[in-house]
Amino acid sequence: MPTISINRKDLDQLLRRRATDKELDAWLPLVKGEVKDSDAATGELRIELQDSNRPDLWCVEGIARQIRCKLDGKPGAYAYMKAAKGKRDQVLVEKGLEHVRPFIGACKARGYKVTAEGLTQLIQTQEKLADIFGRKRRTISIGVYRLRPITFPVSYALVRPEEATFRPLGYDDAMSLREILEIHPKGQEYAPILAGQERLPLLRDAQGAVLSFPPIINSRDIGEVRAGDEDLFIEVTGTDLRMVMLAVNIFAANLHDRGAAIEPVDIVYPYKTEMGRTVRMPQAFGRPRTVTQAEISRALGTALSAREIRASLVSYGYAVAGSDRSLKVALPAYRNDLMHSVDVIEDVAISRGYHTFGPIMPSAFTVGGLSRIEQLSDKVRELMLGFGFQEIISNILGSREDLVARMRLSEGHPAAHRIEIENAMSQSIECLRQWVLPSLLRVETASSRSFYPHLLFEVGEVAVPDPGTETGTRTEVRLSALLAHAGANFSETHSYLALLCYYLNKPADHLAPIEHPSFIEGRVARIELVGAGGTSSVGLIGELHPEVLERWQITMPCSMFELTLDPLL
Repeated sequence: MPTISINRKDLDQLLRRRATDKELDAWLPLVKGEVKDSDAATGELRIELQDSNRPDLWCVEGIARQIRCKLDGKPGAYAYMKAAKGKRDQVLVEKGLEHVRPFIGACKARGYKVTAEGLTQLIQTQEKLADIFGRKRRTISIGVYRLRPITFPVSYALVRPEEATFRPLGYDDAMSLREILEIHPKGQEYAPILAGQERLPLLRDAQGAVLSFPPIINSRDIGEVRAGDEDLFIEVTGTDLRMVMLAVNIFAANLHDRGAAIEPVDIVYPYKTEMGRTVRMPQAFGRPRTVTQAEISRALGTALSAREIRASLVSYGYAVAGSDRSLKVALPAYRNDLMHSVDVIEDVAISRGYHTFGPIMPSAFTVGGLSRIEQLSDKVRELMLGFGFQEIISNILGSREDLVARMRLSEGHPAAHRIEIENAMSQSIECLRQWVLPSLLRVETASSRSFYPHLLFEVGEVAVPDPGTETGTRTEVRLSALLAHAGANFSETHSYLALLCYYLNKPADHLAPIEHPSFIEGRVARIELVGAGGTSSVGLIGELHPEVLERWQITMPCSMFELTLDPLL
């Protein structure tokens, strides 16, 4: 969770009142925060925030704004969000950026003389948003500049690595973009974001002066903000337009709270965006949500009137409209974390204070115990160990290479259907396994020097795509057993399956021949469970295809069976 440093005097100025320690401790739950450390000599407070969905709170301005809103009973006014129509200074986006770093947002702030504390918070907010919210600058990166040297319109363009040179922050000499990526510490750290790009993004004004090389580094000549500067230019580049707009809105609100006059900027795109080709920023882009009085009261366990709910939400920054029974609520422009009505309900509880809800003792007392599937799983483990097998415990996450390619499966085969992770950080954990056998084969690959025979098993979970469920997937508990030795064959494996079913008193060893790419033709079958409702498939048994063994670099014949345990209950 984010932990930020703030100056106590700076916080008091933004709150417009001097807060005692007791008052501050009572107010911090409004931002899900608590003081972790303090330095009386310097006035520094370190505050840990227990919410990663509110990037607007990762700064002293956001904390003060939320507390001030509650104390005043209503949100502050941000007139610049309703600025009159007319021509504004522009940022012109060049074609081709849609394939590199497609979005940019900007605004101007005039009339605020940057203080030392304000500069510290400006830098901290910039770093927190870019590193945490922006995923180490991959999704968004932020630049802050002195406004007076900039001549509009500003251009956001693509150049080749040797075409442009400028003095980056921290250096006295001019460097090309290629040199920045190879030599500058920030270039070395963030170069992977632009890996493989022949042309790189560059921000320049109408006179050709370089503002920055996003998302790497600002220009020292324009992008080095110092205490005493009065007019600022804020820009945000990224890969997600709504995240870019939110970051601009947060900086605009922060600087407005410090006394700056915010001036919108028009971003002109050569390609379509969800907000159009010309996007004015800052801009309120959140969608209102309807929530009922009954829904809120039911979730909180306390009957609240529409008036109480409205007051709680308004004093937490919401815009509220609608009838008594059904309220239409909208977040302020610096927030975009409203995904479900439960988010509104949580804010009602936070605004009222959790201490205002009376405690209710549990009405039912239960004794914990193993579920039926776990009891069956333990019984299966006990039996398999008794048969001489060794248990393996593997990760449910796997790679496409192991689960599909090495198993000789094509993408269209039913056995290859799996749940993939959308933002996988590594190819080794890019999807959830749809069967357990590859996990055993991974162990067998590393066990070639152990004495044979090898008898391995695992009882574990798999994720199976199922369009008929709410989430589109279901979790199954399966037993997978692998035999590896010179004489491993179908008959031996079937004998272990029959023995297991005998001790479980389950008639699940009825076999039906099938074809499967991972197994030798004619040596593979479907395991069927015969019951009152008919016959259902509960598993697979067979001898692994030599090509599968070769892909896993296994030198011994292998046979296996995999059994779904849930139907055996």
